[in-house]
Amino acid sequence: MNVFIKRKRIGQKIKRNIRISKYIIYKETLIDSKEHFWSFIGAFFGIGLIAFLQSCSLNKMDNIFLIGSFGASSVLVFGAIQSPMAQPRNLICGHVISGIIGVTIVKLLPDIIWITAPLAVATSIIMMQITKSLHPPGGATALIAVTGTVKLKALGYFYVIVPVLTGTLILFLTALIFNNITSHRKYPTSNKLTKHLKLALGFKK
Repeated sequence: MNVFIKRKRIGQKIKRNIRISKYIIYKETLIDSKEHFWSFIGAFFGIGLIAFLQSCSLNKMDNIFLIGSFGASSVLVFGAIQSPMAQPRNLICGHVISGIIGVTIVKLLPDIIWITAPLAVATSIIMMQITKSLHPPGGATALIAVTGTVKLKALGYFYVIVPVLTGTLILFLTALIFNNITSHRKYPTSNKLTKHLKLALGFKK
């Protein structure tokens, strides 16, 4: 009798796990046209604005303003807006902290790529963890600081202001607008912060 009950419970557990797995797979593969539309629009305008400033202010051959880590950030702030790593604190602090670390390493250490590159990324990860501002693209921002062109390295700490902080703020403001236009998207996820930011941008409560 006990064996029968145990087998029955095991069978029920297996069936329940199968149902949960099916639900997760369905949810992950579900096509949400509205979600995809606003992700596309937000990323298009966010990167587009940075690229526009690049074309207006710098030589087209010197893509200093448009750094690769902004593309990775766009995936988070427009495509995974509920992720803790996509929130404003992580986005802004993660990039700025990593930028400062990258430039500091360039200034303090000799140009030995197999030392400066891993040190910049590893240190930026630790500092983002300590400050609770982990943002994966920040690692790329630190890496770009030590592996970039001569002109980019010549910027020194100005690199942290332009392009890092400037570009990050553009993505942040774009995310605030396009992620809050519709009711089914909310950015940032903090209710109080979202309310204040929406009021500041002129959105209704």
